[in-house]
Amino acid sequence: MSKEGTVSPKRPLAESLRPQSLDDFIGQSHFRQRLRTLMQSKDLPSLLLFGPPGCGKSTVALLLAKHSGKSFVRVSAPDVGITALRKQIQEKEILILDELHRYSKVQQDFFLPLLETGELTLIATTTENPSFSVTRQLLSRLHVLRLRSLGMMELIDVGKRGMERLQRNLPEKSLELLATLAGGDARTMLNLVEFASGLEDRELDPEHLKGRLPELVLRGDREGDSHYELASALIKSIRGSDPDAALYYLACLVETGEDPRFICRRLILSASEDVGLADPMAMPLAVACEQAVDRIGMPEGWIPMAETTVYLALAPKSNSAYAGYLSALKEIRSNGPRPVPLHLRNASTSLQKEWGYGQGYKYPHAYPEGWTEQDYLPPELKGRIFYQAKALGHEERLNLWLRKIKATRAKPRGKDSKDWTD
Repeated sequence: MSKEGTVSPKRPLAESLRPQSLDDFIGQSHFRQRLRTLMQSKDLPSLLLFGPPGCGKSTVALLLAKHSGKSFVRVSAPDVGITALRKQIQEKEILILDELHRYSKVQQDFFLPLLETGELTLIATTTENPSFSVTRQLLSRLHVLRLRSLGMMELIDVGKRGMERLQRNLPEKSLELLATLAGGDARTMLNLVEFASGLEDRELDPEHLKGRLPELVLRGDREGDSHYELASALIKSIRGSDPDAALYYLACLVETGEDPRFICRRLILSASEDVGLADPMAMPLAVACEQAVDRIGMPEGWIPMAETTVYLALAPKSNSAYAGYLSALKEIRSNGPRPVPLHLRNASTSLQKEWGYGQGYKYPHAYPEGWTEQDYLPPELKGRIFYQAKALGHEERLNLWLRKIKATRAKPRGKDSKDWTD
């Protein structure tokens, strides 16, 4: 943050410390050279700055616009509609637009002719993945720069600048505590520093400070990247049989205010896709979890979700049913569905009987072990294997029975039993 200037009592510390030059800017070392190159270029291209809150997107946009020497205006998408925006960009060469993702796809089309003719340079910011939140047409006209959350040491540097501006001292351990709570967000870090500066010196040690800080609400975005990243991490931790990681990501989802119904749906899918036939009880447990959460509600709903999460993580894993379906689907999409063999078709009318529907069908229950050898796939697919059995958990027992009955040819119970139909 910037060292120059004085603090205005009406301005938040984060705003008063906004860097006025690239040398004052903290973080984003991975593309600092690209920023210098952009500043040196004769014509600044239209940009999209993508990253989490508090990482410096708006600051970068302002630095680039000011360094260009061109006239610019800064607006926030939630605060201004397209009609009002038309007036604000008149006689302006650069538009800094915060939260581009808050504009609809139709509203985003407004910028296409302006960027196409070079009438306007757009420097937009977004916290959401532009692949999903920005139209393909607009995205093709923007250079995307991705910013990262600030690291621990970078946040500590931000905190030190804030305390220096406020002429207060904070123990190193207390700064580390604030940096941990800030979660990579420089703005949050400075807000915490500003709050701590109002405490007495004896309250600034880590133990006292922790009890006096305002409760932080973890940032969750049900439509943004964090929503899908946390859900993905939960499922992959369950799939990898790591109950500790699975519980951690479950807690992250719950604490960020994620819809418990969404979490339960993910657990049900994990039970069927990843645990599968290796433990058939996983599915009814996951469904029961959804019912339990619906009945008891939140906040106690985390209890059955935690139990289910640990169970799924500890259960043996098999995706054979999931993979088998995808294999069959690939065949259908490649070659189309084949006609059902005649002996498997029901003869509902006399004409269908004349056509041979149902003729030759063998009723499995009429045979010992409830099975007899018979072709079920269309003739063109005879012998094809879609389900690849795995010797894991309960699935091994299920396939043991199948291997047993196929090892011996079953004999019918009666001479007329071959003609049974459903």
